[in-house]
Amino acid sequence: MNTVVSFIIVLGLLIFVHELGHFLFAKLFKVKVLKFSLGFGPKVIGRTYGDTEYLISAFPLGGYVKMFGENPDEQDVVSDDQHGSFAHKSVWKRFFIVLAGPVFNLLFAMVLFIGLFIAVGVPDSQDTATIGQVSEKSPAAEAGLMAGDTIEQINGRPVTGWIDILNSVKESGGEALTLQLKRGTEQIHIVVVPAIDSVKNVFGEVTEKRYMIGVVKAEALVYERVGVIKAIQAASAQTWMYISLTVLGFVKIIQQVIPMSELGGPILIAQIAGQQLAAGWIHLVYFMGLLSVNLGILNLLPIPVLDGGHLVFLGVEAVRRKPLSERVQIVSQQIGMLLLGSLMIFVFYNDLFRIFTK
Repeated sequence: MNTVVSFIIVLGLLIFVHELGHFLFAKLFKVKVLKFSLGFGPKVIGRTYGDTEYLISAFPLGGYVKMFGENPDEQDVVSDDQHGSFAHKSVWKRFFIVLAGPVFNLLFAMVLFIGLFIAVGVPDSQDTATIGQVSEKSPAAEAGLMAGDTIEQINGRPVTGWIDILNSVKESGGEALTLQLKRGTEQIHIVVVPAIDSVKNVFGEVTEKRYMIGVVKAEALVYERVGVIKAIQAASAQTWMYISLTVLGFVKIIQQVIPMSELGGPILIAQIAGQQLAAGWIHLVYFMGLLSVNLGILNLLPIPVLDGGHLVFLGVEAVRRKPLSERVQIVSQQIGMLLLGSLMIFVFYNDLFRIFTK
């Protein structure tokens, strides 16, 4: 139940924000908006206010804003209607209407983090010498180290923080280290022999090789209450980090560092959303922020049908001083739909493959 509820909340809200960006800028530039729909396919419910019909459609995996004069075959309108036609607005107005959707997703992530940091504070990772995780078949596991152990001394030298552990292991040269541990109420000594291992980044790439014992620091987060200014600064940094990681992630997919089998679709999103909701609302907010950034960046890719493809067309029009031919636009849209449809089928396959091979 958590999975379904969180999926509807997360995806529905993010799509609404995206389409709201297009809608508000269309209204700002006095373009007639015919439909504002959450979801695709048959209408489930709808109401008309002014020129616009507001819809909730059957398939929640998307949404759209339909503007008058937006499609190539609708651009021949009588002069009396041109003032409300998307096609008859200047290039820069159309550019900002299209750009507004992805930008709203990026801004929404920042708004989420501002609200979170004002409500609970900015997270600060405290230094600790406590082990949070021991890798299987690692030197630490073979020596008998366990999650929850606190390392007090290494070869008789006091340990004040995790950096002392990292440096001692790194500089060991592979020689045995005697660790004094606190385990519950006991104080024990364990000998561990570091081994050369690979250090990997978040994309699984090897960045260096050094001596390691296979332990990970226990998370010790505290939340520092801050004012609005510091919350905005922290939210900006968090959003920028997500933007950088997302862009780099697309680059790594192209470079085949991240295999295509790792890509996921709506089913994976629903599963993760359910897990985050079960873990707590703070986790769900972080996930929504990350997903909102992903949605914004994805829509900026220069693929016809996506907003990025439309921005490319408008950029070409600005340079040429005239739009691309109707045939070129229609064919490009068809190619874009084929690519997007193929991608959707592929990620659905990945999702189902994970479920049935788990």
